[in-house]
Amino acid sequence: MKTLETEIEIAAPVERVWQVLTDYERHPEWNPFIRSIKGDKHQGGKLTVYLGPKDGNAMTFKPDILRYVENKELRWKGKLGLRGIFDGEHYFVLQEMGNGHTRLIHGEKFSGLLIPLVGKMLLKTKLHFERMNVALKAECEKA
Repeated sequence: MKTLETEIEIAAPVERVWQVLTDYERHPEWNPFIRSIKGDKHQGGKLTVYLGPKDGNAMTFKPDILRYVENKELRWKGKLGLRGIFDGEHYFVLQEMGNGHTRLIHGEKFSGLLIPLVGKMLLKTKLHFERMNVALKAECEKA
């Protein structure tokens, strides 16, 4: 298993960050990594996520929502091909910091047979997470 984790402080309350993060229809307007997200907004639901940098290759995943806790956590698990080959548990955790600020913890736990072979790809993925975090921060901090 390999875990990538990033975090950023956002000068906005958790309710605002959650609202932007879960407004799936608006992701293409601000998100440089998740080009499209459609589907349910409840634990046990399904999503269709089209992700990848705008200047590179993108992939479509159809993950299951593992956790959907309002103003706290969104977590889904998807797979590339057959389960156990290359699986990813993607998560967004929001923590109140006081003074109307929120800490976003954004990461993914990768597992499967291909994990030892994809080291460089995972480094690029971390960079895309960080770019998305900065874009989410800017969107949430708009006046």
